[in-house]
Amino acid sequence: MRINPRLFSMKTSIDTSPNAAQNTIRQQGFTLIELVVGMLVIAIAIVMLSSMLFPQADRAAKTLHRVKSAELAHSVMNEVWGKRYDQNTNANGGVPACGSPLGSSCSATLGPEAGEGRNDFNDVDDYHGLSQNDAMLNSSQTYAEAYPNYQLSVTVTYGAAPNTKLVTINVTTPDNEVITYNLVRSNY
Repeated sequence: MRINPRLFSMKTSIDTSPNAAQNTIRQQGFTLIELVVGMLVIAIAIVMLSSMLFPQADRAAKTLHRVKSAELAHSVMNEVWGKRYDQNTNANGGVPACGSPLGSSCSATLGPEAGEGRNDFNDVDDYHGLSQNDAMLNSSQTYAEAYPNYQLSVTVTYGAAPNTKLVTINVTTPDNEVITYNLVRSNY
């Protein structure tokens, strides 16, 4: 039996050229300088984003408080618009209206009449003195329960023009911003 000498001969060649290491094994990664520059860029971006986003969140909350304030005030305004001008005015309009030369005199007091409950408000001046602690119309829930942390104050005065009443609704938001809503109700 004959043995092939080539099988046992281990011939290896070693390449000693300068590019040999790059050609055979290529190492990948970042240098320390590249990492530091990358972290610096990310830090600057985070600071810029946070300085723009945090104030926006505060503005969004204030906007929400103002919208809820308008919602509360408009619910009261809609009730007032549906009521007659005065206790002595006909519910369907007064011909002649109270306070007119041919009509009866208008009531002298502002606020609910004696014994009149919240669901019995029937004219504009009954809303004088309404606050967040009063019950909502046809509900056992108060305004404070429906709008927590909001303050409500309603005043009714006689307007500058004859036979008018000025209804002022002040709503204080949780940010202590007082927003005033006014409406003028005429005697017609």
